[in-house]
Amino acid sequence: MVSVTLRGAGYEVVEAADGEEALEYARGHSVDLVLADVNMPRMNGITLVAHLRTLPEYRLTPLLLLTTESSQQSKQQGKQAGATGWMVKPFHPDQLLATLDRVLSGSAKMPAQAQGG
Repeated sequence: MVSVTLRGAGYEVVEAADGEEALEYARGHSVDLVLADVNMPRMNGITLVAHLRTLPEYRLTPLLLLTTESSQQSKQQGKQAGATGWMVKPFHPDQLLATLDRVLSGSAKMPAQAQGG
């Protein structure tokens, strides 16, 4: 649903099967934004974000986490890893696009958050 929504809105999308594959791709390429699910095989999204933040080309890149967790503890773990924000699943495609627009436009003064419903 995420990639279909993004492609439909004109975004170029690169997909990875898991956190390890995403990190391997990131080491050779830069992107404008990363959306990572917290629950992924081989490397979860929080660990991926922490690794990406160690790469100079991803120091300022928006890194958003997608999760079914809405607890403060989960959000704090993401923040400590370096996540720009998080979106709680399920969410409406319009919420995703609005969040990305806000983050990519640089107008987000606080971590991007979207609550699904």
